[in-house]
Amino acid sequence: MQKQNVKFIATDMDGTLLNEHSQLDPSFFDLYQQLEDKGIMFAAASGRQYYSLLETFEPVKDSMMFIAENGTLVMHKGQELYSCTIDTPSIKNIIQTARSIDGAHIVLCGKQSAYIETQDPQALAEFSKYYQRCQYVEDLLAVDDEFIKVALCHFDGSEEHINPVINAEFGHTHQVVVSAKIWLDVMNAVASKGAAIKHLQNTLGFSFEETMSFGDYLNDLEMLQESYYSYAMENAHQQVKETARFIAPNNKDAGVFTVIKEQVL
Repeated sequence: MQKQNVKFIATDMDGTLLNEHSQLDPSFFDLYQQLEDKGIMFAAASGRQYYSLLETFEPVKDSMMFIAENGTLVMHKGQELYSCTIDTPSIKNIIQTARSIDGAHIVLCGKQSAYIETQDPQALAEFSKYYQRCQYVEDLLAVDDEFIKVALCHFDGSEEHINPVINAEFGHTHQVVVSAKIWLDVMNAVASKGAAIKHLQNTLGFSFEETMSFGDYLNDLEMLQESYYSYAMENAHQQVKETARFIAPNNKDAGVFTVIKEQVL
């Protein structure tokens, strides 16, 4: 691998860049500075909210790239570079269908905030991990914002309890992706982390061959497909391992750091 070929690095957060406690190793900021000194762009590509990512990367938030909400919103230096929204009628249909699923909790994701209509303590604790800006409302159908995603949570498993219903109803018109063990996201049909990266390749002037990415779950597949240097974490879903060209060490062992230090720096 020719180290100078990499111009853009994108990494998922949970199960990938973050450790098993969902924490960012403080040494990341030194690594980021080394990449910036070499002119290499770095992006957090996550299902997490933009405002949550800003909080995590506070020391470098003014220079770093953020591919938030599974690729539906790309922000850099406070400016929107790309977004992929869902029309309001579709949003209402998704919410009404999700309400019919026993045990499902809904997060309506807008550009300005996330919105919830539950007060369930377990759900609120889970939401707080990913949504720094989150408002309680009495009726999600009455919210006014530009919507980029509907995130659904089920503590007994999203693949088993949410996906069959949502995929049957919206799989042919929207992007429906199991993003974690207990999470599923519904987005615009063309939305993905990969679509966001493709847009950045076209607008910022770096190529597929100059792109490196890291992921561990099904919402990372398109991102890996848009990157020549595609890495599945050792702890990744089997389908992710089959899609990626390379395997990175486990997130518990700071696999992203190891690969970047060895292959890029």
